[in-house]
Amino acid sequence: MTGDVLRVAIVGGGPSGLYLAESLMEQNAVRVHVDVFDRLPTPFGLLRYGVAPDHLKIKSMARVLQRILNDPRLRFFGNVTVGRDLTVPELRERYNVVVYAYGASQDRRLNIEGEDLRGSVAAAELVRWYSSHPDAAAGSQSLTRVRSVVVVGVGNVAIDVARVLLKDPGLLETTDMTPALVAKLRESTVTDVHLLGRRGPVDASFSYKELKELTQLDGLDVRLHPAAPAPTHPSDQPMDRNEQLLRDLAARPVREGARTLHVHFFTKPLQVLGDAEGRVCAVQVEELDSRLLTLDAQLVVRAVGYVGNELLGVPLSEVGVVPNNVGRVTRDEGSLGEYAVGWIGRGATGVLGTNRSDAEALSALIVADAPHLILRPLCGTGVTGLLELRRIPFVTQEGWARIDAREIELGQLQTKARCKIASWTDLVSSSQHVPVPSTVLGKAAEAVKNGGLAS
Repeated sequence: MTGDVLRVAIVGGGPSGLYLAESLMEQNAVRVHVDVFDRLPTPFGLLRYGVAPDHLKIKSMARVLQRILNDPRLRFFGNVTVGRDLTVPELRERYNVVVYAYGASQDRRLNIEGEDLRGSVAAAELVRWYSSHPDAAAGSQSLTRVRSVVVVGVGNVAIDVARVLLKDPGLLETTDMTPALVAKLRESTVTDVHLLGRRGPVDASFSYKELKELTQLDGLDVRLHPAAPAPTHPSDQPMDRNEQLLRDLAARPVREGARTLHVHFFTKPLQVLGDAEGRVCAVQVEELDSRLLTLDAQLVVRAVGYVGNELLGVPLSEVGVVPNNVGRVTRDEGSLGEYAVGWIGRGATGVLGTNRSDAEALSALIVADAPHLILRPLCGTGVTGLLELRRIPFVTQEGWARIDAREIELGQLQTKARCKIASWTDLVSSSQHVPVPSTVLGKAAEAVKNGGLAS
């Protein structure tokens, strides 16, 4: 590789990192070679492990990201933890550009009494569970003793959590969920889910599409609290679509169904209450006009946003982002060639399209900086040699292709497109062309035999 090639390391193989790689490889001002590192054995980040399993249209965007991953100017290094397997200084010695694109997966806390009781969890934990994330503890969620769930937050993640908990599990069998996970949802005793929003309908951050999908579930009753919120807009202006939908729901007759979604506006949690065994049993909330209410709950889910995680060798601000100036990392000792993109750069806001535009803007900035960056002397020893010396079983594009093929094979056993491999060990072994353990295939075969009810 000659000296006029800009060598770029991107830490994070999710949409923001891969969109940046695409934008850099599409421009013609400078030649680039991109290495993408991810802590997980698999690429695609939140598209694979954050988008709800039943949102198949959004998940189909993986095809676009796969085309980026297939570019011969890009190498993928999965199952590599930057800060442990490779240090940040080692990356900076070997690349002209290092970009942090590893997202924000640390949940925000409520900072109220009882938040750490058993049965009080972060939305991120629940999302990892129903997305078959390898970090999720096996069988971590049991819903057999849960009747009422309180979800704090009214964003799209809160809506996703409520929908997965209230949806007929039979409608989830065609998703990439494992049979064991669908079986857990079949055993669920959840009848009520309460969504808590501190402000009114207009200020809620869920999308109209997400809300409408949730409220159209068969056999679901939707109740608004207060039942008829006061108008939040001038009388001569049209209502927001979300507010109109909620008002339509409030006006329809109450159906005494088996499952009920309660949407509470102008409501904030004050305390999570526990029983004698230290488990969640209720949530005390404050409603409009300082009225107090106690909601029955055996599970509390905080869905009030995410902040970035610390990564050894990378600065992190008090608000949970890598400090930067329009993408250029700022640190006291100098940060020439260091950049941040996506949630870790701007905070946990925006959708997939935001990540693309964010990546395109940073790509233009890197290209503008390239004449200075390309002059930096680099270490001659590549990262592949370091990883092999340290016996890190990193996953390449070929390894991911093996995982992908295995998951498709498991899906075919259950008459669906894909069944995720949930175990970290099984993911890595599949990538190394080692057969998936017979217990995994056995469960899939048993699922077919039992109509998808393997546990």
